[in-house]
Amino acid sequence: MGLTHPQYLVMLALWEESPLRVSEIARRLSLEPATLSPLLKRLEVAGFVDRRRDSGDERVVTVALTTAGRRLRRRAEQIPPAVIERLGMDVAELEEIRDRLGRLIDATRSTR
Repeated sequence: MGLTHPQYLVMLALWEESPLRVSEIARRLSLEPATLSPLLKRLEVAGFVDRRRDSGDERVVTVALTTAGRRLRRRAEQIPPAVIERLGMDVAELEEIRDRLGRLIDATRSTR
C-alpha cells in the first residue's frame, strides 16, 4: 500500500472517524502529537489526508481523509485476511493475543 505501519494505523483511525484532531489521533494511537506531525505531512503529500488549522484556535489541527484516502480503504480491507492466512492462526487466537497485549499496555500506563 506504500504506507509505513504507523501511517497505516493513522489511516485506520481516520477510516473509523474523519475528520479528527491531531490530539485525538495521538490519544487513540498512544503517540505524542509531535511524533504524528511528520507522519501526517507524508500522508498529506501522498494525497491521502488534508490538514487544517482550526479558525477559532490555530493551535488545533484537524485531519480529514481525501477521496484518495477513502479509496485506499478498499485495498486496506484485504490486509487482515491476508495476515490471518499468512500467520496460520485463527481469528480467536489473534484476538486473544491482541487482548493480552492491550492489558499489558494498560498495566504499563497505570504504573506511571
